[in-house]
This record gives sequence, C-alpha cells and structure tokens, in this order.
Amino acid sequence: MLPFLARRLASILPTLFLVSVMIFGLQQLLPGDPALALAIALVIGIGAGIASAVFKDTAWDYAANIFALWGLSTPNFWLGILLILLFAVNLGWLPASGYVSPFEDLGENLKAMILPAFVLGNALAAGLMRHTRSAMLQVLSADYVRTARAKGLDERVVVLRHALRNALIPIVTLGALQFGELLSGAVLTEQVFSIPGFGKLIVDAVFNRDYSVVQGVVLFTATVYIMLNLLADMAYFAINPRMRA
Repeated sequence: MLPFLARRLASILPTLFLVSVMIFGLQQLLPGDPALALAIALVIGIGAGIASAVFKDTAWDYAANIFALWGLSTPNFWLGILLILLFAVNLGWLPASGYVSPFEDLGENLKAMILPAFVLGNALAAGLMRHTRSAMLQVLSADYVRTARAKGLDERVVVLRHALRNALIPIVTLGALQFGELLSGAVLTEQVFSIPGFGKLIVDAVFNRDYSVVQGVVLFTATVYIMLNLLADMAYFAINPRMRA
C-alpha cells in the first residue's frame, strides 16, 4: 500500500501545478459584465439503492427507481423555487433564503440549510441510488452470498456485511467524483437561496473580475477534489482486502 500511496502523492503536485497554470491562463477569458448536501445524498442514495436491490421487482424497487428518475430529471433551480413556494411562502415552516451562522444560532442555521441541502442532495442521491442498486444486484447473485445464506446467517448480516462491503468500491468512486458535480450545482442553489457559499463567491468574483478570488477558489476546489480521490483510493484497501496484496 505504501508504494501505491507514494506514487499517488507524487502525481498530485504536477496535477496541482497544471491546474494552477490553467487557472491563471484561462481567467483572462472571463466575461467582464458545496458538505451537508453530500451527506443527504449518501444516506438517501445508498439506502434507497440497497432497498431497491434487496427487494427487486417489488413496490420498494419501483418507488426507488421513480425517485431516481425524478431526481436526475429535476433542475436544481426549479426544485429550489418550488420548495421555497411550498415550505416558505405557503406553509411558512422554513425561511425562504438567507444564511445564519451556526455559532450565532444553531437552530436557525439548520432551518435555513434544510431546503438547499435537500436540493443539492436530490440529484446526487438519485445517481448514487442507481449505481448502488446495480452493484448490489451483481453482488447478491454471487456464490459467496448464496453460501452465507445457506449457512443460516441473518439476512441483515448477509446484505450489510457480505454484500454491501463488496459493492462499495464503485459507490466510493462515484461519491468522490460527485464532489465536482456538487460544487457546480451549488452555484445555482446558492443563488436561489442567497447563501454566501463557494458557488456564490466565485460567481460574484467572475462578474466583478476579481481574479485573485477566482484563482483561490478554483485552486482550493481542485486541491480538495484531488485529495478526495486519493482518500477514495485509500478506502479501496480498507473495503477490499484482496487489493492489499
């Protein structure tokens, strides 16, 4: 594992160098005139994918697939506007927009983040659900799963300890790659809900031609994105013991 990590770390520095060069070069073409959301995606997407695979061709499976199709087809800004209309304007349960620091008022912070977190997690959860279902269906038909069931193991142990662990590798890969999609979706979501996040920061910097802010945000995002992929590679060794050899 150590030689593998050394090679991966050695490739990070030239990658970051190329990213910084692209940022500094392409910024002149700019016109003059995203972590709770991910948590929701992982919990809903993986949970729905497991249920869909275990209860294949049942009402649970059909409902999960409908949810995935709806999530993949719904634009973030449109869903955000509808949720504001329903929960903020009509019902008055949640604030329509704005941001409150958790250090000022934790309860108000959670209320303000529920809608944008759901909007961001909606599409990501749909993609995770489809990949989880596909991976779980493939693993559940494997010989070692049938053997575990034949030995009389509890179904929860078979699904969570034997099947899910071997199906996690493509899910971990997708989760790391979805970080970039999360940031791109956060741009529109933060505009709709008036949240001062990275997406809104970089949009404002582009329109104001604030190159230093653009460079900093994009370079930081690229660094985090690369590190998440490195962590995903390290997670493979923990998930699949065969890779340690």
